Amino acid sequence: MKKLTKSGLSAALLAALTWLPLQAHAGLFDDDEARKALLDLRAKVEAMRSDLNTRLDTKSDKSSTLDLVTQNEQLQQQIAQLRGQIEVLANDIANAQKRQKDFYVDLDTRLRKLEPREVTIDGKTAQVDPGEQRSYDAATKLFTGGDYKAAATALQEFVQRYPGSSYAPNAQYWLGNSYFAQRDCKSAITAQLVVLKNYPDSPKAPDAMLNIASCQTELKDKAAKKTLQDLIKQYPDSTAAETAKQRLGGK
Repeated sequence: MKKLTKSGLSAALLAALTWLPLQAHAGLFDDDEARKALLDLRAKVEAMRSDLNTRLDTKSDKSSTLDLVTQNEQLQQQIAQLRGQIEVLANDIANAQKRQKDFYVDLDTRLRKLEPREVTIDGKTAQVDPGEQRSYDAATKLFTGGDYKAAATALQEFVQRYPGSSYAPNAQYWLGNSYFAQRDCKSAITAQLVVLKNYPDSPKAPDAMLNIASCQTELKDKAAKKTLQDLIKQYPDSTAAETAKQRLGGK
């Protein structure tokens, strides 16, 4: 068996000690438990090295040297085991850190989807929840697509679910128009009266009143004339008022 010198054994230990932190550096130092485990492992190797140096300093005969060789082999086996433990530990921590990072990225994405969005409705800025926005867009899309029956159902559900929404006046107005498009004038009038009662300052209010007048005309209700006159009086600067004047002038 080849005789090992003190410098050779020390070099082997030094190489092992140098290798350990390099392998664990990427993932261990961000975790307290992993850092403690690594320090414990390094302390064990350092203790072995110190013990070996002491023995080399105090023993020089052949028997002692063979004994030290045996101890060195055992030490190398223990170092190999420690390396394996560190590799497993480093891999576990790296995977845990990746899962944690993915979790926070996913959580942040989900939270952003739930955050209110700033939108402009009839020239005014408002905060609208994403679900609220999707519901309103889906309902108005049905109306513009010509599916007035489905649009009326969707708009009715919207105003019931989001009565305080900044979109509520518009949704109520388009609900009335959905009924009017189906020639259901009574339901249209009822819907537009809600606009006038609950949202009299909405830009849609003059149009709602004009829609009521149109429905009354369809029903041959003489109240249509008064509705047009009230429209001109209450909303004199609106486009709907101009239309009302034209209708009254033609009678």
